[in-house]
Amino acid sequence: MTSPMASLGEVLARVDASEVARGDYRVSGTTNVEITDVTHDSRTVQRGAMFCCVRGEERDGHDFAVQAVHSGASALLVEREVSGVEVTQVVVRDVRRAMGYVAAAFHQHPSRELTVVGVTGTNGKTTTAQMLGAILTQSGKRTSVFGTLTGARTTPEAPELQRTLASERAKGTTAVVMEVSSHALALQRVAGMQFAAAVFTNLGHDHLDFHRTHDAYFAAKASLFSPDYTTLAVINRDDSYGRKIADSATVPVVTFGRDDATDVTVDASQAQFTWRKTRVRCGIGGDFNVLNALAAATAAASLGTSVADVVSGLAAVGRIPGRFENVNAGGAFAVIVDYAHTPEALRNVLASARALRSASRARVTVVFGCGGDRDPSKRAEMGAAATAADNIIVTSDNPRHESPQAIIDAIVAGIPSAERAKTIVEVDRRQAMSRAIADARRGDVIVIAGRGHETMQSVAGREVPFDDAAVARELLGAAS
Repeated sequence: MTSPMASLGEVLARVDASEVARGDYRVSGTTNVEITDVTHDSRTVQRGAMFCCVRGEERDGHDFAVQAVHSGASALLVEREVSGVEVTQVVVRDVRRAMGYVAAAFHQHPSRELTVVGVTGTNGKTTTAQMLGAILTQSGKRTSVFGTLTGARTTPEAPELQRTLASERAKGTTAVVMEVSSHALALQRVAGMQFAAAVFTNLGHDHLDFHRTHDAYFAAKASLFSPDYTTLAVINRDDSYGRKIADSATVPVVTFGRDDATDVTVDASQAQFTWRKTRVRCGIGGDFNVLNALAAATAAASLGTSVADVVSGLAAVGRIPGRFENVNAGGAFAVIVDYAHTPEALRNVLASARALRSASRARVTVVFGCGGDRDPSKRAEMGAAATAADNIIVTSDNPRHESPQAIIDAIVAGIPSAERAKTIVEVDRRQAMSRAIADARRGDVIVIAGRGHETMQSVAGREVPFDDAAVARELLGAAS
C-alpha cells in the first residue's frame, strides 16, 4: 500500500472540532505541513510523522517529543506545549482520545467504507468473531477477523488500528470483524471508529486489576453501544448486564438468547440446533458455544445476510485454536483445551464437559491455574468454579513475575475444604497434564483450561515455549 500523505490542515478539516477534544483545541504553528503517518511510539517515528504525546501510567509521551522531532516528526499532538522544538503542535484536552480521531481522519475514515462489526464481552469474543467472519465470507464479503488470535493486543492502539483498516480497504476487503476489549474502550483505542454493529456476549469477573471495580468494567463495555461508535446493538438478553445495555441503549437494539435455538444437540466436535426454522450445524463443540453461534447468526442477519448464508457459514467453522478444542478425537477419553480463564467461562466449560461423558460413572478432570500480575481477586473464585469437576489439578498458568506457588495457594483457598480431597497441586504444568492423562479412564473428559491458543508461557519474566494442545498431543502419544 502506498504511504498516505496529507497536510495537517487537511487532516484537521476531516475531523470535527468536538471529536478532536470535545470542542477545545488549538494549533500552535502552521497547518501547512505534510503528514505521512500518525503514531504514539517514538521508536517508529519517520520523517513527516505526527507524534502523539500520550500520557501513560509509567511514561509520558511529552518526554519523548524532542526525540520524535529529531527522528523526523513534523507535528505533535499534545496536552501541553513542548518547548525546544520548532514544529507545529496541536494542543488538545485528551491526547489519547484525540489520537483516534486524528488517525481515522488521516487515513480517511476507513471504518466508514468497510462493514465493521465489533464484538465485546468477557467470554466468547474470539469464538463469536470467528463464526461471524465465516458467515460474512460465505455471504460473499471479503472478510478479515482481528482479535486475540491475530495480534499482541486484542484491540490495537488507535494509530495501528486505523493503519490496518486502511490497508484492508486498499486490499479490497469489504468487511472486518474485530474483538473490542474493555481496555480498548477505556483507553480510547476505538475512538474515531464507526461500527455497522456492535455485539455484546456477556459480562463476568475479569480485568479488575485494570478497571478496579466491576461497575467500571461494565461501564467500559457498555460505552461501545452508543451513537459515538455504532448504529446497531446486538445484545445477549440472557445476560443480566446485556439486558441493562439493551434497556438504556440510544441506538437500535436486536437481541438474541438461548430460546432462539431449539432441538439442540452438542458433542465434543460440533453443535447442532434449529434457528429460524432451519437446521444449523456448527463445527465447534461445547453447549455454551450455541450462544456464541446465535450471537454471530443474529448479527449477520441484522446486517442483511440471508439465513442460507448464515447456515452455510456456521457449517464452515472448523477448529478455533484453544476454543473447546478436542485434541484426542477418537480416543478412549476426550481432552479439551480451552481458553477459559474466568470463573464463568470455567463453569461453562466444565458443564459442557460433564455432558460429554460417555458413561454415567465417567469423570471430568480439570487442569488449570491463574495468570500472575493480573487480578488476584479472581483466583479464589476460579478455585470454587473448578469444584464442578470430579478431579482438580491446580498448576501454573502464566505466573509472570509472581510466585507460582503463591498463585496456586490463592486458588486452593477458594476450594471448599470438603472438596480438597479431590484436589492435587502440581506446579509444573506439563507434569500436571501428564498426571491427568495417565489417570484417565474410558469415557472420561479432561479439560485443560486457561491458556487456550497461547504458545508461550511467561515465567519469571521469560517467555518459554508451551502450547497446551501440542503438549497434550505429545503426552497422549507417549501414553499410547
